[in-house]
Order: sequence, then structure tokens, then C-alpha cells
Amino acid sequence: MPNSSLEKNNNILHAVKGYQAALDHQRDLITTGTDYNEQNGKVANTIASLHPKRLPLVVSEVIEDTASTKTLRFKAEGLVLPPFQAGQYINLFVNIDGTETARPYAISSAPQERDFYDLTIKKVAEGFVSHYLLNEVKVGDHFQSTGPMGTFYHNPLFHGDDLVFLAGGSGIAPARSMILNMIEDNLLQRRAAQKLHLIYASSYERDVIYQDELKQLEQEHDFLTITWLISRPTKNYSGRTGHVSAELLTELLGNNTDKLQDKMFYICGPTSFHDFCAEQLNRLQVKKRRVRIECNGPPKRPETLTGWPQGLIASDKVTITINKADGTQGTFAARVDEPLLNSMERNGFSAENACRSGECSLCRVKVLKGSVFNPAEARLRSTDEAYGWCHSCVAFPTSDIELMI
Repeated sequence: MPNSSLEKNNNILHAVKGYQAALDHQRDLITTGTDYNEQNGKVANTIASLHPKRLPLVVSEVIEDTASTKTLRFKAEGLVLPPFQAGQYINLFVNIDGTETARPYAISSAPQERDFYDLTIKKVAEGFVSHYLLNEVKVGDHFQSTGPMGTFYHNPLFHGDDLVFLAGGSGIAPARSMILNMIEDNLLQRRAAQKLHLIYASSYERDVIYQDELKQLEQEHDFLTITWLISRPTKNYSGRTGHVSAELLTELLGNNTDKLQDKMFYICGPTSFHDFCAEQLNRLQVKKRRVRIECNGPPKRPETLTGWPQGLIASDKVTITINKADGTQGTFAARVDEPLLNSMERNGFSAENACRSGECSLCRVKVLKGSVFNPAEARLRSTDEAYGWCHSCVAFPTSDIELMI
């Protein structure tokens, strides 16, 4: 065949989609003796299995903990559950009467339990999602969630072996996971000096979650010390009462400031609880780097926080205008004490979210007009604040506003 014909045929082949890639693959195979095509997608698939954007779950068991608390046990549908570290959470997506929303819940089971995740749900007064999960959900119901997330976990290399966990109400969930992890992973045999003091505060005796299990674990394992604290006791209650004060912590842990600095403190509970506990630790001169806090949602009464505009009443309503990237718009009214993300979801607008406490920043939206109140827990970067971005899960409208989502 004449050279011109060969050149013409080569030009035609090179114009065929995928021809050059096939030549490159052939060259690599000849050069290395390895077929790298077999590896295509393996890394991406591994990452996706460990950090799925959406995880299909089904309720396999509903466990009654107290009159106001249930543990929902979830199994994966046709998938292996991603591993997690004790203390992490998943964001559970729900559809309630047509409203798409989500709530983060700490995984209360041990990381070694690879067949299921336990989520412990406590009834919240006027709680939109908690009432649905406690009253409506049954075995066999299907959900979606994120993969495990969060930084609220124990790292023995950096956090040491002397741990104190301050738990309020359902904030006991990540503590339970940490305790079970210590036991199941047999850490005590490898780290003989490790110990955990759990100080568990509840309003009423009837609200104490995992009481029998925790008492048994304390009896069986020397590393675990539990102090039970009831703030609204009955007449016949003989245990400790009150709040997690600096005086109580001094009594339980000692007043040696240097020894307190050797401990790592974990706090999980309602916003008012962790704010109070952090203040008490500050009184004891515990350094901030020795305190780890997991927030359970946005502030319940933002109007009581420092920086709330004077004269603005919680029941006041404002108009919110939404501009979407596809050019569509929407307008609705909302109370100033309701987080932006909640009111957006109620009116059919959504933003990607996970923590709903200002930490992950996935729910960022831009304020084009008007003003919002950002509490301290919003953790806004200075550049975000300067350019009008806010974390919609913990931002509160303080005037008529216009948003870009």
C-alpha cells in the first residue's frame, strides 16, 4: 500500500474516539507488563464506600429506652456500612408530609458493630423531626443518611488517657459509643493507664438513658467511673443533685490545676448545657485545647444571646426571598427566632447540610440584602462574613432578607 494511503488510514484511525487511549494502554502494557485498566475506578469506588454522599438505610429494630427516648437500629440496604470513630454522627434525611429535612444524630453503638448503626432519639418539645421518628417510624421503614461525619472523637495520640465526659440528656449517645469502643477494642490491655469519668446530667430520674447498662459496665470495668446527676429530683431521690458546676467538678476531680490540664474533657448535650459546662471549666482554668464540644443543633432561644438586636422580639416575622442558581425565585414569611435552614425547608427550598450546628459549613448561603444574626457557634470564617455568607442552619433573619442558594 502506498505511503500516502497508510498516512490517510492513520489519520482516520486517530480521529476515532478512544483510539489514542487504546494505543497508550497498549504501550503501557508492553512497557510494564501490567494492565492498569483493571485498576480504573477502584480508588474512587473505595472512597465512595467509605464516604458515601447518601447511604440507604432500613430500620431493623426499635428499642424503647425511656418514656421519651427510643433507639432506632439501622442496617444498610445491600451495602456494607462505612466504618466510623466513636463519637461521630450521621445526618438522617426524612420526608414529613412533603417537607424534606434532616437531623444529625450521634451513633450510639460501638464502631466494631459493622452490621448496624444505633441512633438514640430523645423527644424534643415542639420537635418536628423527633416527634416523627418516635411516633411514626417502625421496623422496615426506609431512610437515607450521609456517611459518618464529625471530629468529636477520642484520639489517644493527642488527647491522652485521662478522659472526662460531661453528658447532658441524649448527649450520652456518643459517650456510650466511646465506652463500648474502649471495651470492644480491648484498649485497656494495651493502655493500662486509660480511664474515663462520665458525669451524666439529666433533668429527671425517668429521663436517664442506658441506666442499667451503664451501671453494669461500671461494675465490670475498672477504667470507668460514672457520676449521676439529677437537676429536678423527686423527694425520695438519694443521689447527687444539681448541675455540673465548677464546685462539683473540683469535688469529683480534685483542685490541682496541673492535673486538670492533663485531662481531656468532652461535652455533649443541649446548647445551654455545653455553654454552662464550658464556662465552669473556664473557671477552673482548663485550657480550651483540652475541651472538645459537640453541639446538638442551633440555639433554642437566640434572642437571649449576646449580639441579638435590641428591640427585636422572637415572635416577629420577616420576609425571605430566595434566588436559586437556576434563576427561579421564591418568597415566604418566617419568624426571626427560627434558623434560616428550617424555614427554607418548610417552604420547599433546600441546601446541602450535615451538622446543623454551624460546624461543617455545607449549608452556606449568601445574604444579598438584609441582615442575619450569627451566634458564636456559627464558626464563620472572616472572609465568609465579609462577603455576606452565613451558615443557614444557625443563622437567624433579623430583617427582610434576600438570599442566593
